[in-house]
Amino acid sequence: MHAWVDGLPADAVNLQSRALAYGDGLFETIAVRAGRPSLLAFHLDRLALGCQRLAISADHGLIRDELCRYASALGDGVLKLILVRGDSQRGYAPAAGGAPRRILQGSPLPAYPTANAEQGVRLFACSTRLAEQPLLAGLKHLNRLEQVLARAEWQDAEHAEGLMRDTSGRVIEGVYSNLFLVRAGELLTADLSRCGVAGVMRAALIEQAAAAGIAVRITDLSLKDLELADEVFVCNSVYGIWPVRAFASLNWPPGPLTLKLQAIARTLLDT
Repeated sequence: MHAWVDGLPADAVNLQSRALAYGDGLFETIAVRAGRPSLLAFHLDRLALGCQRLAISADHGLIRDELCRYASALGDGVLKLILVRGDSQRGYAPAAGGAPRRILQGSPLPAYPTANAEQGVRLFACSTRLAEQPLLAGLKHLNRLEQVLARAEWQDAEHAEGLMRDTSGRVIEGVYSNLFLVRAGELLTADLSRCGVAGVMRAALIEQAAAAGIAVRITDLSLKDLELADEVFVCNSVYGIWPVRAFASLNWPPGPLTLKLQAIARTLLDT
């Protein structure tokens, strides 16, 4: 399926795009099933927050309309929205009055091994650290070089995901997922006020857990917390939840709370 740029089929972008020069923009990766974008409200809320934080003026009604029309045409797959501040000449300063550009791309749903969801995954211990920058923390901005470097650290099939820490040593997230621990029936997930990506599946699970009476704590996490965890899982908005069965010398079975939330995540993606 052709990409769209500003609502029209296109196969190229302007060389003056601030996305190419500076990564000046945001993106959302959205699962599409039967023509419907999953977790759309969560994606749009995060996009709106990113626009507010980066001072990007965008027509969110238009974006929603284009997303839904593109998803309907895509059918089943993964829709990527890239929102760029706009085009400009050389220099960091944005062009006065420049309009943001909207890029939509579609691709097939990834064929992850069923064992990832059923038996769990092993995490690789990434040496690449996440820089602490509160102004960008939580946002899905276009500069993902830390994740690129981290993902390049392993090539084997044994590890399906990597674990990333920040420059202070706190456990933050996976390379392309968010991390949850279960301890004594309580859900723990990292505080993302300094760095990391506030995933939409993470947000949805926090909301669903609270509605189900499951205690959730957003806090600083350490490697010691992993040692003390009863269950561990990672999540994102495309595959839902993968139990984590191993990290370094630590091992966990897919636990009851992980499996309960995995079923909830599956429903969220399918409805």
